Amino acid sequence: MFPSPPPATRALILINIAVSLLQQLLPNLMAGLFALWPPHSGLFEPWQLITYAFLHAQWAHGGWAHLFFNMFALFMFGSALERRWGGRRFVIYYLLCALAAALTQLAVQGSAGSAEPVIGASGGVFGVLLAFAWYFPRQKLIVVPIPIPVPAWLLVTGYALLELLFGVTGAQPGVAHFAHLGGMLGGALCILYWRSRRGLTW
Repeated sequence: MFPSPPPATRALILINIAVSLLQQLLPNLMAGLFALWPPHSGLFEPWQLITYAFLHAQWAHGGWAHLFFNMFALFMFGSALERRWGGRRFVIYYLLCALAAALTQLAVQGSAGSAEPVIGASGGVFGVLLAFAWYFPRQKLIVVPIPIPVPAWLLVTGYALLELLFGVTGAQPGVAHFAHLGGMLGGALCILYWRSRRGLTW
């Protein structure tokens, strides 16, 4: 049995699930209002810089897997970070990573002229992965389906390199690889800032 996640992590997971259920009922409305649309699309709104991170693909198109793996990663790695930082700091970190992911993706889409919307918690989750590897670098993790324990720092470094490769080469179209990298970069900057100001209270 898995232990129960701490309160903030549990709340984030439940909100994501609730929003995903609502998406199944009102897909067009939810996407139009809350997905992250590029400014040149004419559909952009400021709140989308955060709300996109609580939307996932339609279940009929594999969105259940998108939601499951994001929430499983949030549960596994976010729980450890919340226990280390506390709930308030963890939620702030998660949302800042999602924001950094959104800004990175918009910059890339703007240069490419793409008008496709972006959804998904992956930008925030990749920031969580970065923080987990930062604070627990030697923690051994199993990569399915390869049953070989890998240190967290090596696994996350490998993920980052793959995301960069896929983003630059255009492999796996339809996946916001630069948003994932933006979430990791935002997380790293956030951690460095906090480490430089150790007197911060939460």
